[in-house]
Amino acid sequence: MTNNKIVSTRHGSAVVTLPSDTEILITRAFDYPAELIFKAWTTPELVKRWWGFPTSEWLVCEVDLRVGGRWRYVIRDQDMEVGFHGEFREIDRPRRVVSTEVYEGFPDGEALNTVTLEEVGGVTTMRTLVQHSCKEHRDAHINSGMESGMQVSYNRLEDVVAGLHGAPAAA
Repeated sequence: MTNNKIVSTRHGSAVVTLPSDTEILITRAFDYPAELIFKAWTTPELVKRWWGFPTSEWLVCEVDLRVGGRWRYVIRDQDMEVGFHGEFREIDRPRRVVSTEVYEGFPDGEALNTVTLEEVGGVTTMRTLVQHSCKEHRDAHINSGMESGMQVSYNRLEDVVAGLHGAPAAA
């Protein structure tokens, strides 16, 4: 159960579980309204402020936020270029976004991501369910180091949303 008490920072608090042989579930609470998290999650100029590492150089950040619309992120970090893209399948603002995700370095490993935002008492719990086609793809995703990078991105997301909310970002 997620802690629904508002706290000064939730940095590093995302929890990764493996509900099945093909799924990854990431759960993270934010002390901000779901609408602000949704906005930061889907607006290119805001995505550039939280997705990836502070050292990442953005090459492409495109979001066509509509069912059937596509998204694509390409960054360069430490002389390595990394790209991801997908298609929006379902959008229910500010509660749910369903999209495909393809890591361009492994184009056969398309996953389906379902992001849900549940707001209770000023705390929004974001759950990201990543559905892979097979256990091997799920395991490769987990073993890629995704959890440490995801923690950094979610901490940065919290800071961006704090700024949108008018609160000072965590130090």
